[in-house]
Amino acid sequence: MNYGEYIWQSPHWPNWPNWQYDLAVLAEPLAAVSRAQGLLFGRLADVGMALRDEASLSALTQDVVQTSAIEGETLNVASVRSSVARRLGVDIGALAPADRHVEGVVDMVLDATSNATAPLTTKRLFGWHAALFPTGYSGISRIHVGTWRDDSTGPMQVLSGPIGREKIHFEAPPASRLPAEMDRFLAWLNNTHAKEPALLRAGLGHLWFVTLHPLDDGNGRVARAIGDLLLARADGSTQRFYSLSAQIQRDRKAYYDILELTQKRGMDVTGWLEWFLATLQKAVEHAHGTLDQVLVKTKFWQRAATIPMNERQIKVLNRLLDGFEGKLTTRKWAAIAKCSQDTALRDITELVQYEVLQKTAAGGRSTHYEVRAFMADDSVSGSVERNCGY
Repeated sequence: MNYGEYIWQSPHWPNWPNWQYDLAVLAEPLAAVSRAQGLLFGRLADVGMALRDEASLSALTQDVVQTSAIEGETLNVASVRSSVARRLGVDIGALAPADRHVEGVVDMVLDATSNATAPLTTKRLFGWHAALFPTGYSGISRIHVGTWRDDSTGPMQVLSGPIGREKIHFEAPPASRLPAEMDRFLAWLNNTHAKEPALLRAGLGHLWFVTLHPLDDGNGRVARAIGDLLLARADGSTQRFYSLSAQIQRDRKAYYDILELTQKRGMDVTGWLEWFLATLQKAVEHAHGTLDQVLVKTKFWQRAATIPMNERQIKVLNRLLDGFEGKLTTRKWAAIAKCSQDTALRDITELVQYEVLQKTAAGGRSTHYEVRAFMADDSVSGSVERNCGY
């Protein structure tokens, strides 16, 4: 590696870590995000507390699931939703069994957002890290948990490619610099008289932590939690109604590309902040769809209040209304409701008779069902397909 290749190497970039950016270039993206937030918060002001809680539950569930998905880790959505609902005190009916790993990610995300105004300290960061890795292992590898990395196995590098022919995308500062670097970072983050616009601080905090990469593992998830904390401070609200992590996951390659490029451009991070604000705007705009879904679900249950349903039917309909993707076969219905396929078919038939579900125009092996449009002022994207396998 050529000395001075990365942004943190002060002999090459003597201004580290005095971030430079062109505020004139960022003025319009900042205004666009503010407009999008204003529209979303305006809609939320017109709905009741229960609907806001439901919208927040949906956003936080997305955040927890997708911040792990960015790292290639799949969490059970039902477990995450149950864990978040339990902590928020939102009634969603039967809760899924607790999962220790899911609980740890939820703990971190909720602490970052609901306690955003509290100072972020080394102790608190180490608590997040311990929650992410409760066993002290990342996969099958033992890692240092609740402390800074020590580089005992070599420098912290972000790699890709086969063993022996890896490509180095980034190398973090040496471990010996971390105590001083993290003290400086946390002092900046907790400064209540900061000069930067609040939304830009969220982007800078995310980038700064990723650059330091101070932990053995989990740096990306912790960096996004720090970004969420700073966004919560910027919004002046402990409730979250949009998920930046979910939007990053939708554009994951671009996320990694801009991070890598930014590390080699010097201290001018205008490009990173442009990307961050554009992504944030998309996340806020996407939240309108989530709110629409919450409103559809509420209208559905208001109109279905007099229809007798068993627990299985309620459970599967909630899955449909929460945005189940694809067609739901009787086999999948049975798996979700934990019943036989014959029982699943009886459940579906009853709901058709009650005009809750309707058969689509397709017939034969393509026969499937969907929620009747008049039940929720809209047709629900998830559908029910009969005995056609997965």
